Order: sequence, then structure tokens, then C-alpha cells
Amino acid sequence: MVAADGTDSDAALALVLASLDDDKAEDVVSFDLRGKSPMADHMVIASGRSSRQVSAMAEKLLERFKERFHRTARVEGKEAGDWVLIDCGDVIVHLFRPEVRAFYQLEKMWAPEADIRARAASA
Repeated sequence: MVAADGTDSDAALALVLASLDDDKAEDVVSFDLRGKSPMADHMVIASGRSSRQVSAMAEKLLERFKERFHRTARVEGKEAGDWVLIDCGDVIVHLFRPEVRAFYQLEKMWAPEADIRARAASA
């Protein structure tokens, strides 16, 4: 799907996933939000081992996004490196330190049916 700014959301998702893979992100999860949310087509959640790694992954992703799509993604939290939110238009990226990710549990918000299946399997 092509966004209003001309960015192909699937191409943006591919760039995000490749960037995170290159930077050794851990526990990368991608959600298809098409038809579920008007804010984006995709959401990606990933972890880094430290605040420094999370900030570095965010910085590299921002550079790669600007180089590929010739526009700047919006970012919040890069300086602290605990939870960095990057808005690439139709792809929203959340980068966490593992402890912060475990506390907020965004995956459960966007995939509650997976949580229900996991609880039923462990019962």
C-alpha cells in the first residue's frame, strides 16, 4: 500500500526489519495493522540489550530511512534509550530495553488472541 507521502508501507517495513536485523535487535515482532488501526499499516516491536544499543539502533534506522525514502521519520525517546518510538508513516517502530518491554507488554495489546491461546495451552 502506498501512503499519502508516496512511501510504500511494505517497502518501509522491509527496510525497518532489515535495519533491525543488521543491528542485532532481539525478539523482533511485526504486526499487520491494516484494517485494525487507522494510524499505521504495520507495527514493529524489538529489543536491544542496553540503552546504548537501543539508541544506536534507532539512530541507524533513522539514517537508513532518510537515505532510502528521502524524508525524516519522527522519533521520541532516543536520548534515554529505554523506549524509543519511531514513526515512519505507515510503519510504527517501538524499540525497548528488555525490562521496559516486559513492563509495558505492547504485544498483548495488539495480539490479545495470542495471549488467550497461550493461557489456554498452559492450563
